[in-house]
Amino acid sequence: MRRARVVARRQRCRCQSWRPPPIKELSWPGRVRALFRRAPQTMHFIGVFNRDGGTLRTLDLAEFCQQADAIFAAAGHSFECRVCAGGELVDTLRRASRDPKADAILAAGGDGTISAAATACFESQVPLAVLPAGTMNLFAHSLKMPLDLEEALEAVAAGSVDAVDIATANGAPFIHQFAVGLHARLIRRREGITYNGRIGKVFASTRAVFRALMQPLRFDAEIRTSRGKELRKASAISVSNNLLSEGHAPYAEKIDQGILGVYVVKPLPPLELARLLFTLMFGSWKHHRGVSEREVTQVTLRFPHRKSSAQAVIDGELVPLEKLVDLRIHPRGLKVVLPGQTARERSQAAEDTADTGTPSILLMSV
Repeated sequence: MRRARVVARRQRCRCQSWRPPPIKELSWPGRVRALFRRAPQTMHFIGVFNRDGGTLRTLDLAEFCQQADAIFAAAGHSFECRVCAGGELVDTLRRASRDPKADAILAAGGDGTISAAATACFESQVPLAVLPAGTMNLFAHSLKMPLDLEEALEAVAAGSVDAVDIATANGAPFIHQFAVGLHARLIRRREGITYNGRIGKVFASTRAVFRALMQPLRFDAEIRTSRGKELRKASAISVSNNLLSEGHAPYAEKIDQGILGVYVVKPLPPLELARLLFTLMFGSWKHHRGVSEREVTQVTLRFPHRKSSAQAVIDGELVPLEKLVDLRIHPRGLKVVLPGQTARERSQAAEDTADTGTPSILLMSV
């Protein structure tokens, strides 16, 4: 008789779906968690797409917006598409980030576009989601976003809101780096060359490198940190949002450490500078004897012999160079949408589970 009752209880458990206990029976922390589980968060994304930028120039944006809308709807979110010209990008991003309906801004483009979007989101404290549609896509790499646009849409739709660091140079936000010297000269030379598309940009950059090598750069800089003041002669100075990593293009793999990376390249002859640029391509530049690295939370750069025409680079864009530049890190100051698992990743995980016989929950925890 007792065995019959046990069997009957097991059969009821198999046919009835599990239901959470009433909220009044839970502790206060448990009640809060239960409320979030019972009401999954839906978000309204506003996508800002620059029709003149990067990969988007080659897309049918009307069709791409419809595709994005379908992907977000399938994930339980709503989506609104705003297409603009390059000259309207900054204003469009600011209006979108201040829209009361916006739960997140989805920006598509290269590092310049994403930097402009980050500035708008930093000011309005609205989360930023990133679609990699540029040449380098450095911030997208830092966020570990898929580089395929459709997969990136799926990853954002399945993603979660978190916060990462952002830095400022005299109050101007940047997500990758502030640079003076050689980098600014390379970009200025590249912009003097006419090119079309991503491949054309690569060739233009290569030509700019050869031109810059013919005229080695040398300037004085005063570097002030909490450790004191130092006067350096340099050909390039870069201050990055967190330490740059090696083994790939120069971007930070971790952007939540609350530090700045300060990199100084001492004056080098043309051949040695060419070797440094070569190592930069392959991610082994930190070992070069001409490069120094330090980590700080705040640094001030002063350029005593700055020319009035001198320029700096903020996230790939040229800006006037001021004589005194104060750079600071803002730990977890930028809200972002971190990528979730895409359909391809779920399928791959399922295949791996089938091949090994290991439960997927164990694979995810490794």
